[in-house]
Amino acid sequence: MNLLLTFIWVALTGSMYYSNFLFGFLLGFAIQWIMNRNETDQRYFYRVPKIIGFIFYFLYDLIVANVQVAYDVVTPKYFFKPGIIHYPMQANTDLEINLLSTMISLTPGTLILDISDDKKSLFIHVMYLKDKETFVMQIKNGVEKKLLEILR
Repeated sequence: MNLLLTFIWVALTGSMYYSNFLFGFLLGFAIQWIMNRNETDQRYFYRVPKIIGFIFYFLYDLIVANVQVAYDVVTPKYFFKPGIIHYPMQANTDLEINLLSTMISLTPGTLILDISDDKKSLFIHVMYLKDKETFVMQIKNGVEKKLLEILR
């Protein structure tokens, strides 16, 4: 419904700019929130801000990893310390596992090697591994936690 209201706004204004699309989306979100504030199912209104926050979090993480890899490529000394991590997942469904492994693999310096047969853990190759526990906690409290908040 929000996308329908967004496209109606864009069609009425006749302006096909990203800023107008974003304004129409926010306007549609506000209209839906006002009309549905007494409803019992409010998941949409909590999920959209979490999705936007996850996008910004992931973009920040992606930029930091890209800068780290680019700096290592440009400098004559190599700073990487590769390692393989056994990561126990909280994700249960195939969709959650797939999205989590995709988000981890999209970040430069990390690569998913395998998923265990029982679908309870990932094996991740990390290019810059300083501390295994810190890396596991960073994934658990960062990407996985935010992703599961959106999906569940």
